[in-house]
Amino acid sequence: MHFDEPPKEKPCCTLPTVKKLLEQKRKRETSSVSTSCPSNTTSPVAANMVAMSASEPLTLTCSGASSSYTDMTAMDYEQWALMQEPTLSYDPNQPGPSFPVGYNIPQHSDFSSQPQQQQPQGFGGNASQTYECLMTGAGQSETSSWSRVQPSQAPPSTLGSWLDGSTLEKARRLLSDMDYSRVTGQDEDGDTILHIYTAKGLREWAFAAAEKLRDLGKLDAKEHKGKTALLVAVTANHPDIVQDLLSFGADINACDVKGQSALHLAAHDGYPGVLQVIFSSRCAVNLEARNFEGMTPLHCAAISHCVTMKALSACGMADVHLQSKAAEKLSCVQMLLTAGASPLSQEIKSNKTVLHLAVKEANMDLLHCLLSIPLHNVKDFVNMKAHGHTALHMAACLHGNPRQEDILQLLLSRGADPSIRNMENDLPARLLQGGQQGEQLKLLLKKRSTPTRRRFVAWQDHHE
Repeated sequence: MHFDEPPKEKPCCTLPTVKKLLEQKRKRETSSVSTSCPSNTTSPVAANMVAMSASEPLTLTCSGASSSYTDMTAMDYEQWALMQEPTLSYDPNQPGPSFPVGYNIPQHSDFSSQPQQQQPQGFGGNASQTYECLMTGAGQSETSSWSRVQPSQAPPSTLGSWLDGSTLEKARRLLSDMDYSRVTGQDEDGDTILHIYTAKGLREWAFAAAEKLRDLGKLDAKEHKGKTALLVAVTANHPDIVQDLLSFGADINACDVKGQSALHLAAHDGYPGVLQVIFSSRCAVNLEARNFEGMTPLHCAAISHCVTMKALSACGMADVHLQSKAAEKLSCVQMLLTAGASPLSQEIKSNKTVLHLAVKEANMDLLHCLLSIPLHNVKDFVNMKAHGHTALHMAACLHGNPRQEDILQLLLSRGADPSIRNMENDLPARLLQGGQQGEQLKLLLKKRSTPTRRRFVAWQDHHE
C-alpha cells in the first residue's frame, strides 16, 4: 500500500550563519578602503588594516599589540604627515558622555532618523503603527517598556529609531507558533534565531525573538565563539538592537571566548554610536574589564586608533574612509575617558598605559587627547613607568621621527621628569640618537632637568 509523504514544513526564511553575515558586512565595509589605498604599499600594519581578512570576521582582539609594544629598541621612522587636530570639547550640560563638537554620527548610527526597515524574505506589508522602545533604568524591571502611538503623533526620537508595528506583530505571531525547541535551538555554530536576526539587522524580528528568549531565560545564549546576541549586535554595529537587548536585560558585561566585552568590541572597531547607547542605558558596565590579553577597552581603543592612523599615513592621509574611521576611534577614546575609564590603567603584559602606547607610535592626535585630561595628578600619570621606562624614555627612542621634538616638548610641558632613570639606570637623554639632532634634544632635556635636580638636592639637604 502506498502512502503519500506529508509535505515538509517550509522555513519562513533562509537563515545563514552569523559568521557568514558578519563576513559579508566586513567585506562591504573594507571594499572601499582596499580600492582607495595604493596597491604597492609595503607597510605591514597598513596592509593588515586595509585588506583585513574576511575569513575571520569575529577576530576583533588587539592581541598583536601586546607583543609589539614591549620592545624598547630605537624605532625605525615611517613617514607621517601632519593632520589637523580635532576639536576636543564636550557639552557639560549632558548627563552622560557626548560626541565631540563638530563630530557627525555616521548615518547607520543616526538615531534621529527613521530608516527603511528590512524584513525577512516572504513577509511584507506597510507599517500601520509604530512602537518606541524605551530604556529601563538601572534597578528597574527588566521588562521592556514600550508604548503604542500613531506615526503622526510620534514625538522626535532622541535615542533609537521607531519600530515598525506591523512587522513586529508578524514576528511575534510567527514566534508564538514555534515550539520551544525551535525558539531556543542552536545550529552547528551555536547560533540561535536571535543571533541570526541580530546579525542581519532585522530589528523587529530581533526584538520579538529577544522578548521570547527573555521569558525563557535564554537571552544571553552564546554561540561557538562565546558571543551573546548583544555582542553580535555590537560587532555588527547595530546600536538600535543593542538598545533593545539592553532594555530586555541582556548582560552588558558578558564576554566572548577571548574575554572581550561589548565595550572592548565597540572600542576596538570604533563604534561611538554603540558606546553612546551603552552609556545612556545606565547599565552597571565595567569600564576596567580586562580581556584575555590583559587590556581594558581604553587600551583597545587607543591601539586601534594607532593602527588606523598608521594605515592612513601609508595612504598619504587622503583616504576619506580612514579619516572618518580615525575620527570615530578617537571619539571612542574620548567617550571612554568621559565615562570614567582610567588613563592610569596598565596592560597586564607590558605595563603600558595608553600614554605609553601613543608615544611609542608617535600618535600626536591621541597624545593631545590624553594630555588634555584634567587630572589632579597629571605629573604622576606622565611619569608612570612601563617595565622601568617612562613615556619620556620612549619618546627619546623615536629616532628620526620628525615629531620626536614636539612629543618631547609636549611631555615636558605636562610635567615629564627627564631626571628619572630606567631599570638600566639610563636617563632619557642617554637613549637619544647621535648627531646634531640628538645633541639639540639633549640640550632641551638638560634645560628642563636642571630645576628638577635643584629641587631634589634642596629636598635632600632639608632632610639630612
